[in-house]
Amino acid sequence: MNNQTARIVRTRAELRDAVAAERQKGKKIGFVPTMGALHDGHISLVEKAGDKCQCVVASIFVNPTQFAPGEDLDRYPRDEEGDVARLSAAGCNLVYCPSVEEMYPEGSLTNVRVEQMSDLLDGIYRPHFFYGVATVVARLFIHVQPDVAVFGEKDYQQLQIIKRMVRDLGFGIEIIGGRTWRDADGLAQSSRNAYLSEEERTRASEIHSALHRAAARIRIGAPVETAVREARTSILTAGFSKLDYVSAVDPATLQDLPDGPLSEGQGCRLLAAAWMGSTRLIDNLGV
Repeated sequence: MNNQTARIVRTRAELRDAVAAERQKGKKIGFVPTMGALHDGHISLVEKAGDKCQCVVASIFVNPTQFAPGEDLDRYPRDEEGDVARLSAAGCNLVYCPSVEEMYPEGSLTNVRVEQMSDLLDGIYRPHFFYGVATVVARLFIHVQPDVAVFGEKDYQQLQIIKRMVRDLGFGIEIIGGRTWRDADGLAQSSRNAYLSEEERTRASEIHSALHRAAARIRIGAPVETAVREARTSILTAGFSKLDYVSAVDPATLQDLPDGPLSEGQGCRLLAAAWMGSTRLIDNLGV
């Protein structure tokens, strides 16, 4: 437990000076970007960054470019004071809380698009999303100038897209994935879980259970499509109002795997997105 309060900075200039001062002390800079409303999964990423670096920067910024009209930008949970307290306790040194104007100066025209990978899976249902994510993360990387950045594996597609962006654009940043934190019944922790009613919350864990059973089936040699089809049926039977996808993909490229049993040594990642009432939940599991 850390007793020091993390310093809040709100402008790029203030952040640059604070990070430069830490670098002059020979410290390595770790970075965890967030949209706030922090849970234990976020805190684990901060701790992971702290294991690798002597100075940890976290950002809190609800990024408008990754929300489409009608999505939950306005009602997305916000609790800066509580978030900073949690970050401080986890050993975070600096919290970057920029305004929209600081991240997107007036007249800004430049965006980042990772082709192909952004148009699969979640990209089919939220075509704007990963362009907004890649753009804001690239800008945050330029502002923070970290040595290491940590992203949660719960947002697996996002993690792979960020890795590809860093490779393609030549950012000198090591990207590390942090494991998905789950409640006791297996539901992946998410800021949006707060939207669920008590009854919805009880049923929501089936998205993880269905993926877990599918992974077990694939491991013992079941055809990929058979296991995926069973998972889709289980999720809908559990009371999810709509299923966007359950897919078995190559872990690096995110391309769908061919039907049939996995070949020896072949990797597989199961990903799912489904709606419980008005709340969209995502999850994934490695095979």
